[in-house]
Amino acid sequence: MKHNGMKRLPDTELEVMKALWDSGPETPRAELERRLASFGWAANTINTYLTRLADKGFVSVLRSGKSNLYTPLVSREDYQSFDSRAVLSRLYGTPRNFLAALAREGLEHRDLEELHALLDQLEEDRGHD
Repeated sequence: MKHNGMKRLPDTELEVMKALWDSGPETPRAELERRLASFGWAANTINTYLTRLADKGFVSVLRSGKSNLYTPLVSREDYQSFDSRAVLSRLYGTPRNFLAALAREGLEHRDLEELHALLDQLEEDRGHD
């Protein structure tokens, strides 16, 4: 799924997606309920979240006997990339402003080294495109 038209998910629906991403394609409803048990949600509540996710194009539903199997249609990486951009744009405007805000909080030397390594890797990857 491209980022065009993708919307940020409410925290509750994001938790359902995390459970799906962890469990993989064609996850039975019972497995999802088991993975989400710590939230204390009723079965109807989970069903509502799954219906919303399917309506938004995040999840496919396959009827299998008396049960449904759920498959994520958006990868964790694609959603994280979209969500990171949305938060960055909304709160900071630019990556530079974001890093400046982090720096004001005091980045450790190790953090700076990791950022340098990441930037070097990104620059190297761009050179291969």
